[in-house]
Amino acid sequence: MVSITLNDLQEGQHGTILDVEGNDAIAARLLEMGLIPGEVVEMIGQAPMGDPVEFSVVGYRLSLRRIEARRVRIERT
Repeated sequence: MVSITLNDLQEGQHGTILDVEGNDAIAARLLEMGLIPGEVVEMIGQAPMGDPVEFSVVGYRLSLRRIEARRVRIERT
């Protein structure tokens, strides 16, 4: 199994969340927003300058900065 980060997904690609890296307030906030291990996430699109990036997870759309997306480890599906 080769894991990548959420930031590595391209538009229309899916992945299964493996882990959220870190033990701080940002990691806790990402988990609270539904980025929990086992959930499937899809990259929907990005802003014209590339940041933020929009994802679909647990039935809703979520926009993250790329630096935040790099903290979410996934396995591409």
